[in-house]
Amino acid sequence: MTPISRSGSGRKHLATLVCGALAAGGLAAAGVTALEPGAAAASSHREAPLISGQPQYDNTDVYAFVSPDKPDTTTIVANWIPFEEPAGGPNFFPFAEDAQYDLHIDNNGDAQGELLYRFTFKTHVKNDKSFLYNTGPVESLDDPDLNVTQTYDIELLKLKHQKLVSKTKVADDVPVAPSNVGKASMPDYAKLRDQAVHELPGGSTTFAGQADDPFFLDLRVFDLLYGGNLTEVGNDTLKGYNVNSIALQVPTHMITESAEQPIVGIWSTTQRKNAQGYYSQVSRLGMPLVNEVVNPIKDKDKFNASAPWDDAQFLENVTNPELPKLIEAIYKIDAPDEPRNDLVDVFLKGVKGLNQPPHVRAAEELRLNTSIQPVADPKRLGVLDGDNAGFPNGRRLTDDVIDASLQVVEGELLGAKNDLGDAVDKNDKDFEKAFPYVALPTEGSRGPLAKGTTDGNDVRSQIGDALQPAGAGGTDDTTLIAASAGAGAAGILLIGTGLMWWRRMRSRAY
Repeated sequence: MTPISRSGSGRKHLATLVCGALAAGGLAAAGVTALEPGAAAASSHREAPLISGQPQYDNTDVYAFVSPDKPDTTTIVANWIPFEEPAGGPNFFPFAEDAQYDLHIDNNGDAQGELLYRFTFKTHVKNDKSFLYNTGPVESLDDPDLNVTQTYDIELLKLKHQKLVSKTKVADDVPVAPSNVGKASMPDYAKLRDQAVHELPGGSTTFAGQADDPFFLDLRVFDLLYGGNLTEVGNDTLKGYNVNSIALQVPTHMITESAEQPIVGIWSTTQRKNAQGYYSQVSRLGMPLVNEVVNPIKDKDKFNASAPWDDAQFLENVTNPELPKLIEAIYKIDAPDEPRNDLVDVFLKGVKGLNQPPHVRAAEELRLNTSIQPVADPKRLGVLDGDNAGFPNGRRLTDDVIDASLQVVEGELLGAKNDLGDAVDKNDKDFEKAFPYVALPTEGSRGPLAKGTTDGNDVRSQIGDALQPAGAGGTDDTTLIAASAGAGAAGILLIGTGLMWWRRMRSRAY
């Protein structure tokens, strides 16, 4: 396919609404996404009935790209646990201990993984008599005040036709970057992030921990495709939410079949241990936005438990996607003719001459041509804008997969030129320049400062002055102090009353 070159000037967001909608259907071959805080999700946030109730095991997004600062390596980033509210303590957001978090690599195009990196986690508690995640300011990952910590192991499984050839432990007890409780608890979170970056033998690097959710989009798509109008678009639904990230950077020669065949297919899965001690796959994600909008409800859980080499069973969902028909019904934008073989070629096989491996078997994977070098100035639309180092050739953190997918779903490659988009063109936080590249997570202690304090003040020293929340009314200090004292006296009375009630209740049978 010849990349479509276009300048960013004059790009319209008339499909800003369609962008989200199309993004969902645009990935008819890859998938779509949409979600609202606590109810929906991004690329694969809460995308199927069963996994929506199991956030620790829910893949949200997968990224794969040639490392911009180390072009002889490839970086894979996979995220779990959608919509992490930063202040969601006291337990915050650990990886599950009864799960296998797997990164799969298909290096010959047969839709079967030849390499599998498996991450498993353990939780450690220093003082289980405290409810606190941390018992004081945390200065390092081995700080005694970090009460709850996690470590992980990595195993590399080499496979042939899904038969195990070898298994090697490549990392043991690597520390996880904790959830970002807040500025008082973790005054220098960037330092903790750096300490969680771990070098592996052979030139690989690993990271696991909390990060800002790198996916950016307007997710009001599920309200009948942006409410049937274009008045509420351009809001990054995932702004302020975090995820748990696993990032792995490996020398490219370690994952490709050969220098002559540099294309790899990548996806992630989660396996959960059942009561009998056996593991079963409960979540799967490769290309963004697949299971939300492409697959109907009857296929969603089945897809999450399936493998790419069995994707023929879902082919009709891609060749006859529902989303373009919905857009046509609501917005009178003609749906392209079916069957949508253009979607199959781009999203299930890879673009011929770009990232399609020889003898490819159609399957839902994120396909990356590792021989294409990164560019100094990535274009958010990737291949559609002449930047062959971007989506759908892998997926960089900065790639606007919603707009790109939306335009393809609405027939961009069939001659139906369009500038559809959701008016959210970049992440709310800047990405890092070095591994693991994801932005630092939003801290739990965000919000307005108490009245009378500044960033440089120690709030604890102000408590005696009866602090008010920012924007509070003009109640004078005397009234506040009196109210505070009265509340303290009432508290003592309540405690005494409670103790007497507890003594009486001890004799009850239940």
